Amino acid sequence: MRLNISHLTTYHYDEPVPYGLQQVRLTPKSRAGQTVISWQTCIEGGQKELEFDDQHNNHVILVSFDADQTEISIQCKGEIETADTNGIIGEHGGFAPLWYFKSPTDLTRPGPRLHQLVESLGEDFDGDIARLHALSNKISDLVKYETGKTHSETTAEESIAVGHGVCQDHSHIFIAAARLMSFPARYVSGYLMMDDRTDQEASHAWAEAYVESIGWIGFDISNRISPDERHIRVATGLDYRDAAPLLGMRFGDSGETMAVTLQVQQ
Repeated sequence: MRLNISHLTTYHYDEPVPYGLQQVRLTPKSRAGQTVISWQTCIEGGQKELEFDDQHNNHVILVSFDADQTEISIQCKGEIETADTNGIIGEHGGFAPLWYFKSPTDLTRPGPRLHQLVESLGEDFDGDIARLHALSNKISDLVKYETGKTHSETTAEESIAVGHGVCQDHSHIFIAAARLMSFPARYVSGYLMMDDRTDQEASHAWAEAYVESIGWIGFDISNRISPDERHIRVATGLDYRDAAPLLGMRFGDSGETMAVTLQVQQ
């Protein structure tokens, strides 16, 4: 399947910003199940300072704000050829060793609720994949998908307590639980073509766990499916902070609003 993506993010400030930087992780790579046909990133109100691949092999563009800007926009667009691999990415690559993906982070550090979740699964499974799918379904039942109940700094433990969340929360819970079960696990940010709409309000996120003899396998917990040809992987990391599409800082006390226009279509 060939997918077309158009993603525009615009930041508005109520006062001029003297200085700001953004780390942009919005460049897909050709990997298992996807081939990049074309991709470009355009900046207005700022400029590209440098580009590099980080410790997770994500392509990062460092963008600085033009002096005294009140608006900066980052637009990405391109075409990706995808194939359904049943969520299987395959053997591990990149700079970080597998044991690194068992490391807890502030957003995925397990507490009593996560330990209880893992214990509630039991042990009666026909292999590791069945066990991980059961975990994914359990999380979907436990934490209902609903926007506005959590934020980007909500931890896995907190989102279980709230009982509602979005794809970021589902992914963090899965990652934390999988690590408790001794699986290396990581966060994935990317895009999803939805069957019922072209215009979307945000990009998507899911999780991957590493299973011996198979490799990395994806789990889209929010949709109760394995990632398929509608999914486009962009960045990975230990949690959201490593794979955030946009992450930055600025000087000054000006108020900020963000507007996103996103289209993903065949």
